[in-house]
Amino acid sequence: MSRNLGSSALSGTSGSGVAPAVRATRTGWRDPRLWVGILIVAASIVAGSRLLAAADDSVSVWAVAGDMGAGDTVTAEDLVARQVRFTEAADLDRYFAADEVLPSDVQLLRGVGAGELLPRAAVGAAGDDGLLQVPIAVDARQVPPSVAAGSVVDVYLVPTAGGQCHSACDGTPVLQDVTVVDASSVDEGFGATDERQLVLGVRDDDAGAFFQALGASDGATVTIVRRG
Repeated sequence: MSRNLGSSALSGTSGSGVAPAVRATRTGWRDPRLWVGILIVAASIVAGSRLLAAADDSVSVWAVAGDMGAGDTVTAEDLVARQVRFTEAADLDRYFAADEVLPSDVQLLRGVGAGELLPRAAVGAAGDDGLLQVPIAVDARQVPPSVAAGSVVDVYLVPTAGGQCHSACDGTPVLQDVTVVDASSVDEGFGATDERQLVLGVRDDDAGAFFQALGASDGATVTIVRRG
């Protein structure tokens, strides 16, 4: 049995005269999702390249393992290597690269804190620092508890009631930016006097001026102020 499909197949178009709608397809390279994906991949590649470049720029530099004071001799046991990235190549010249062997007679000219990079400006040959080790006894209440060997401090003379203190008590330090070479702990005070002994690394000229000011101040209180 046969069917005549000619008229029925054409009835859909012949009745209205309008062709069926066709969905437009977007060309693949015009799809914004494709470009977003490409941008993400490109950004990842650039970021990874910069990270690797930054890692390659880091250098190994000597730092001190613990707090050290002026006059201390620096040995290999006192040093640890640190990876550092300098923004300026010239900055590396201010420090010691970890592949550089320090002379055996290197001595600190100032205090260097634990973990701090060892600056070339902070060291010199033993005996070349020009510092005197000056001991002073200070009321423990006039010394910050955190002061220890390696601390950098200022020393003031503060007038007391009824005491005579002239120009030395003008509010400026009688010793400035001096390094504590040695310090008794808070628990090691001088018994009933409740004093702490500090040994300061002081240049020859400054030491003379300090003792002169101390001798001219009757009853002035020595006060220590820590820097940093």
